[in-house]
Amino acid sequence: MAGQLEVTVQSTNQKLGYAAALRSLPPIAIDYIPPLGDGQGYLPLEMLLMSLGACSGGTIGLLLRKMGKTVSSINVNVKGTRRERHPTSFQKIHLEFTVTSADTKDADVQKSIRLAEESVCPVWAMIKNNAEITSEYKIIAS
Repeated sequence: MAGQLEVTVQSTNQKLGYAAALRSLPPIAIDYIPPLGDGQGYLPLEMLLMSLGACSGGTIGLLLRKMGKTVSSINVNVKGTRRERHPTSFQKIHLEFTVTSADTKDADVQKSIRLAEESVCPVWAMIKNNAEITSEYKIIAS
């Protein structure tokens, strides 16, 4: 999806609560933990992990299907370790992919992860030079 993307982020209170929206989709609550916020929404860094998980998982699923594999599901667990000093961005991120498929082999998943990291997943491309990203996978035969 090339071109410009746009979201609107509006404050919702006198602390650090926000609502983010795009197109006609329901807004997403973004907040910080007390005392800075009320803890009523996702932390911005949690949303970054969600974006990486969805982008990398979607990319891997797309690549496997282009290889002719039957993929029932791909689940991604993403763990981020923050730096201790400000800015407390992620120092390390670990991706755990679970691929459910009747015909996908290790080499297929390894290739799709490599391609996602190297050239296909835009979120991974934006993050990989700022945090160490590691990954692992398992295949569940369906």
